[in-house]
Amino acid sequence: MNDTPKHPTDPDPAAELASDSSAIDPRDFRNALGTFATGVTIITAATKDGRPYGLTCNSFASVSLNPPLVLWSLGMFSQGLTIFQNASHFAVNILGASQQELASRFARYSSDRFAGVEWTPGLGNAPILANSVANFQCRAANRYYGGDHVIFLGAVEAYAYNGQEPLLFARGGYGRFVPPDGGKSS
Repeated sequence: MNDTPKHPTDPDPAAELASDSSAIDPRDFRNALGTFATGVTIITAATKDGRPYGLTCNSFASVSLNPPLVLWSLGMFSQGLTIFQNASHFAVNILGASQQELASRFARYSSDRFAGVEWTPGLGNAPILANSVANFQCRAANRYYGGDHVIFLGAVEAYAYNGQEPLLFARGGYGRFVPPDGGKSS
């Protein structure tokens, strides 16, 4: 572990957003980002022919309370990019601590990730997964291009949540939240 700052001494503003022009090592940068624990989601949408599609994602974030907006990002070369670019709606399904297998399933390529998965159609037919900790049904409001990803902005039109424990991801693995009191009730 090294706490020495890792940044270029004199960045070139014109090339800052260009691919392959950064002085930062991508693998080490990914390791540094991995120290930030995130929740785990499965983002879903319906294909043009109405089939359910989904993928595991940890780039989900809230943007605004009023109006209610959220965002998530997807790699430019992702197999599902066209599906999400063409969908009128998407759903963000936040997974619970007991849904690690589901997270792993939707992170791998499969011709039918939904086989045996309980879900209901939400707005725009975006699948709402059973037993998720929360879900946000979003109208696809906008998208932005940033580096090697597309950032999807969603206007939240409906949501639901419960008191289940969320699944977390950090340093390349899944985990759980441990409250400051060690989970003991007072």
